[in-house]
Amino acid sequence: MSIDTTDARKVTRGEEPGGCPVSRRTDGTWLVQGYAAARAALRSTDTVQAGLGVETVEKMPAKIRRPVLFRDGPEHREHRRQTAKYFTPRRIDEAYRDLMNRIADEQLEKLRSDGRVHLSELSFELAIGVACAVIGLTESRPGLSRRLERFFPAEFGTPGFTSINGLYWVWRQVKNWSSIFLDDVRPAVEVRRKQRRDDLISHLLDEGCSAVEILGDCITFAAAGMVTTREFVNIAAWHLFTDDALRQRYRTVDEPERIAILHELLRLEPVIARLERRTTAPVELPAAEGESVTIPAGDLIDIQVTATNTDERAVGEQPFAICPARPLTNATPPVLSFGDGAHKCPGATIAILESDIFLSKLFAMPGVHMLTPPTVSFKDAIGGYELRGMIVAVP
Repeated sequence: MSIDTTDARKVTRGEEPGGCPVSRRTDGTWLVQGYAAARAALRSTDTVQAGLGVETVEKMPAKIRRPVLFRDGPEHREHRRQTAKYFTPRRIDEAYRDLMNRIADEQLEKLRSDGRVHLSELSFELAIGVACAVIGLTESRPGLSRRLERFFPAEFGTPGFTSINGLYWVWRQVKNWSSIFLDDVRPAVEVRRKQRRDDLISHLLDEGCSAVEILGDCITFAAAGMVTTREFVNIAAWHLFTDDALRQRYRTVDEPERIAILHELLRLEPVIARLERRTTAPVELPAAEGESVTIPAGDLIDIQVTATNTDERAVGEQPFAICPARPLTNATPPVLSFGDGAHKCPGATIAILESDIFLSKLFAMPGVHMLTPPTVSFKDAIGGYELRGMIVAVP
């Protein structure tokens, strides 16, 4: 397959390619665009999670256990070590592959039956079904997808107590948290209090977590395992529908090569394009050739994943082209799309496998085609994209 020398991305976020590996903005934030510097920042034990509401969580009473997303240090590393068993390739293959196939078949039956569907709806149900099995949210009342849609709206307001709009968002957040707690988390917790199962909620109960504390981790996994997978399935499908050669290749190769294609698409189109860390001590990052930059303690680091994933020093020539066999230098597919270091996404293998199972079945359907391309919107806090309105059809 020839390599396209043009920019193959469907989603552009307005960033300038080829920027300085490490630079300081006028507001004091450090912008990291080089792969080596980003990996060093993410792996450093002298950086901690920032952004994503960390500042709000830090105001919670100390006796309340923080969700895993907002923890760092020895406690966080021990939690990740103990829960790693749920995300090993062998466990995923043995425990979840059949489930992924079943859910994919159920969702694609809607396409066969109706003739046309919104792909984002099918992919969301797929992601929800798989993530719920891993987490242990298996006793939910009907309507989980609607509750999650309300919890993760297209646009977020700012909660507060000094304006009508702020009060509205306070009320809305409380209502949405309560809804997921009462309809999804509490029923699962009650069942597992009586008899443990082999899932994350059972593990959290063994750690002594309350139902409210478990809610925080469930919301974290909902965002990481459901919302992001939904978007990736849509961006990958968009590429495959509009690239005849790539689609033909994807249809004819075996699973490892299909996964290589998906990794390359995720490298090029990371769902989360910004990762933030705050230094707790001076951190030295590699910058230009043979040089380094020291970030002072207490400073904020803003890692631009779209730039790190297209850094020619890591991914080679023509970084904006789609090349599934791309040789990487000191990087692994899909570069930093799943993060790195202590907070690297534990469900990376699950997300890629369920996406491949769904997409391989979708593109095996005779005559499947895209009627309407998606519209693109953005979530500025994470630099993420949201794709809606893609309609696919079969004869």
